[in-house]
Amino acid sequence: MNQIDIESTDLNLLKVFEAIYDEGGAGRAALRLGVTQSAVSAALARLRALYADPLFVRTGRGLSPSLRARELRPIIGEALDKCRQSLSLARPGPAGFAGRSVTLGLSDDFEIALGREAIAALAEAAPGLRLIFRQTHSRLAADMLMARDVDLVIASGGLIAPALQRVTVGQGDYACLVDPASLAPGQDALSVEDFTRRAHVLVSSGGFIGVVDEVLHAQGLTRRVLAATTHFAALAFLLRGGDALATLPTHAARGLAAVTGLRLLPCPVAMPRYAIEMGWRADALRDEAVAVARLSLLGLLQGYGWAAAPGAR
Repeated sequence: MNQIDIESTDLNLLKVFEAIYDEGGAGRAALRLGVTQSAVSAALARLRALYADPLFVRTGRGLSPSLRARELRPIIGEALDKCRQSLSLARPGPAGFAGRSVTLGLSDDFEIALGREAIAALAEAAPGLRLIFRQTHSRLAADMLMARDVDLVIASGGLIAPALQRVTVGQGDYACLVDPASLAPGQDALSVEDFTRRAHVLVSSGGFIGVVDEVLHAQGLTRRVLAATTHFAALAFLLRGGDALATLPTHAARGLAAVTGLRLLPCPVAMPRYAIEMGWRADALRDEAVAVARLSLLGLLQGYGWAAAPGAR
């Protein structure tokens, strides 16, 4: 838009755009903004005329953004964040975070292991600042950061891009989860034979081949995958009452074992370790809310009991 458009346009419409995009519907956007649904609908009509695009299309679950809306979201989001930053200068410190939010991209293994502690750490460091967990994984994390879909990311690698910064906070390894009823009395370990004999539940974004299969193949072994799921949290239900097992990151296994009654056992197969990284856009730290959240979450990550480095004692 040129200068004349800016002067004649109600910039409050941009807040409505952001609210509809984030909340997925006019009703929830109205609740977020503290206005009536009819006011949001009227604002949406003005936005459609302004951008000459439907912007949001009604679906069975609310309003879905159009391609143009997806293109506009990072631009409008950045503009509104700049406005929020300017207002925070008038209220420096925790008071300036009221109503603000930071979006953290992570897969649900990290959310299971760290989510509750992340909420507590941020509440202490920045009262009033809300945390949004958004699902991602190592193959999507960099793209989501660059698209400004998330402010910060915790991932197992993949954060290589010129405009991104990252720090390695530890190494991940693997453990097994089983229903304790499937173990012999006093059993606290699995043999390789028992590991390959049991059926397996795989957590994967697609397909039935995972890193465990690659490691077993190198040793001339195989396993039988009974089912696959995209969510680690589902294991709490899929493993109960059977003798199947799941091999998953130790941090997620700890979290699930603590609340579900499943038994955590060492993985009897030597699995490769992997880097645990936190990443962000190089320009994101100009936003005090993101900077405070990064320091808070980084402290949490660095204090977590990740796997010891090879050779460490």
